Amino acid sequence: MHELDQLEWGKLKAFLPISLAFLAAVFANIKTLQFANVETFIVFRASTPLTIAICEYLFLGRELPNGRSFVCLVTLLLAATGYVLTDAHFVVHGYIWVAVWYVIFCFDQLYIKHAVDNVHVESNWGRVFYTNLWACFLAPFPGILNEPEVLRNFVWSPASMSALGVSCLLGVAMSYFAFLCRAQVSATYFTVIGNVCKVLTVLINITIWDKHATPKGLGFLFVCLIAAYFYQPSPMRAVPTPEPEKEALVGDDEEEKHASTSPRRS
Repeated sequence: MHELDQLEWGKLKAFLPISLAFLAAVFANIKTLQFANVETFIVFRASTPLTIAICEYLFLGRELPNGRSFVCLVTLLLAATGYVLTDAHFVVHGYIWVAVWYVIFCFDQLYIKHAVDNVHVESNWGRVFYTNLWACFLAPFPGILNEPEVLRNFVWSPASMSALGVSCLLGVAMSYFAFLCRAQVSATYFTVIGNVCKVLTVLINITIWDKHATPKGLGFLFVCLIAAYFYQPSPMRAVPTPEPEKEALVGDDEEEKHASTSPRRS
């Protein structure tokens, strides 16, 4: 059985930005979907690995993408641009919210990887515990400030409570396995994995909603997802081996020379 982490202020501080960034990304995500179609959001998300790969090189010590991965990431960006040009539901406000979400999401992906690699916890449940503990205190505020009527009019029935309970269980499970995955792969690769999963979201959107992109736009979307699939993660940069100090080498040479010229006693 895994040992549970005790409540420590240092770990609480380290995991606070994760909860804040996650809630901010969820809020910006909702506002994006309020003004733009699902395909728009998905394609912009598909372009995030390029930004995150560069940031990993600058801040997290990873190599830049190799030739194959670079082609995949550039293809993501070009296909996303192609989609925007064919978007049948272009809304300026939607893209403003996409930009807000984009910045928050990239920070979230990078900081979580930093915390997973550098904040010691007794088990993976410790990460889930600290993240969701903060979320319990922070999550009610966006709803109270932006949609108070939803909370006032909500009916607590067995069906709604069951749905809420299932949602909470799925959320905890997603948090647990997401942290496990983040510990094994780079931030860029984890983002790519999430993008590939969006194929199912597109299929659901085509089935039940009417805010569709054009066929050409959907083609660009699938190009993004195919390119994401063939992306290869970059390894960590090799740490250079420190060379011996010149002074130490000179000292050793003089010591050997002195030993060879010294008279031996019989």
